[in-house]
Amino acid sequence: MRPVSVPACVLLVLCSSEEFGVSAILFSRQQFYSVALLCATLLATSTAYAHVSEQGLVLLLPTNVYITTGVLAVVLTIVLLALVPARWTHKLFATKSPVAASACAQKTSVKHTDAIAHSLPRNIPSVLSALLLFALLYVGYAGSHDPLENPLPLFIWTIWWVGFVVLQGVAGNLWQSLNPWTGLYRLTCHLIKPTAPRQLPKRLGVWPGVATLLLFTMFALADIAPDAPGRLAGIVGLYWLFTLIAMFVFGEQWLHRCECFSMLLRRYAQLAMIGQQSGTIRFGFPGWRAYACRAKSISGAIFVLVLLGSGSFDGLNETFSWLAFINVNPLEFPGRSAVVDKTILGIVAANILLVAIYAVCIFAGTHWANTKSDLGNKVSYHQAFCQLAIAILPIAFAYHFAHFLTAFMINAQYALAAVSDPLDKGADLLNLGTFYVTTGFMNSHHTVEAIWLTQALAVVAGHVLSVMLAHAIALDLFGSARRAIISQAPLAAFMVAYTFMGLWLLAAPRGA
Repeated sequence: MRPVSVPACVLLVLCSSEEFGVSAILFSRQQFYSVALLCATLLATSTAYAHVSEQGLVLLLPTNVYITTGVLAVVLTIVLLALVPARWTHKLFATKSPVAASACAQKTSVKHTDAIAHSLPRNIPSVLSALLLFALLYVGYAGSHDPLENPLPLFIWTIWWVGFVVLQGVAGNLWQSLNPWTGLYRLTCHLIKPTAPRQLPKRLGVWPGVATLLLFTMFALADIAPDAPGRLAGIVGLYWLFTLIAMFVFGEQWLHRCECFSMLLRRYAQLAMIGQQSGTIRFGFPGWRAYACRAKSISGAIFVLVLLGSGSFDGLNETFSWLAFINVNPLEFPGRSAVVDKTILGIVAANILLVAIYAVCIFAGTHWANTKSDLGNKVSYHQAFCQLAIAILPIAFAYHFAHFLTAFMINAQYALAAVSDPLDKGADLLNLGTFYVTTGFMNSHHTVEAIWLTQALAVVAGHVLSVMLAHAIALDLFGSARRAIISQAPLAAFMVAYTFMGLWLLAAPRGA
């Protein structure tokens, strides 16, 4: 995705200005490249990605102090969990709001159209969501060709992919009612009463969802113009139509096993403090539903890992370090079309590497813990691999929030202006008058520091919650606090290292 970051030349100007006490000098390209990397380490730049804005943020703060503090907070959490009684951890996740197994399965059937008829009012939000999507697709074709003025790319990449995804993780599963498919699908089923949907093979797992998530990541990061309004309208429209047709063939199970966005949003919703059980709204500690709804298959575990791997590569994709690795001069970036193949390979390699590291950590931890037990009390590697993967989810969600925060703060303003004049005809539907997008919050040391602290706090909180979730699941799996601690040692080391990496990615300068 395009970075919301300061071009390297701006970094040079800032570092050369009298305001920061550095004399103005001229650098060669190689010298400047080295200085920029040094500034990233000592001063740091807080950035976020987007598709439709090119604003800047240079964070002249001692981020090494914040990164060290964040890592130590995660280490302290690991130590405290090893010392507190196991029953405290169980109470934290298990007794606040227990979830029945049927609530986790989320199986939906359309065998009884009468039951659907009784719930027709519940489908109204989904129908309205589909109508909104149709309107946005029309505007994508008929409106401005500028992604900063057309509502479609702003809505898809900013309001939905950033704002709504974060809201889902905070407020619960809103997507279940607001997705643009189920309303029209159920209404159609009520009218024509189709035959029972086909069942997807059990051995298929959720691998189609893993594949579509990877394809989406490749489109977002490697495509030459993922925010071009007309092109984006065609892709989104075809995807919506394909998903609806697939639902008529396979039923709503398609959303739960193949449609990556419904799968992603359902998983993130399990981190919310609020959730529904047997028709009752319940509250609990963040992640209480994730603790109860663990992955039961390798494909389900891989899906969670790919969420983190794809998000992490999104942050790495345009850093000076990555550009140096693929032999691209950050000061003479040749354009996205020149690095399409390298970006795709990077996405695949990043996810394979993450899964491999996780697999080694789980194997080592399970093996060491099993050596401390009787033969009849051993935990299988398959069971540990699948169930512990859900503990990675808070890290992926926290980084999603932190990574896109500054982009959302800017692009949401563009979205407001675009909605006021959706067809670029000079209209002012929201009566905004003369409207200017502001980035003034990036010009003050105090506001920039507040943004960085919010990002850093989110990343650290996500890792802390992951450590707590992993420990609670390990207690269930291995039966004793001693064996659980032994089993978690490699995974805990992985999470500590990922805390450093996540905070470093937020502070790394962008070179493209």
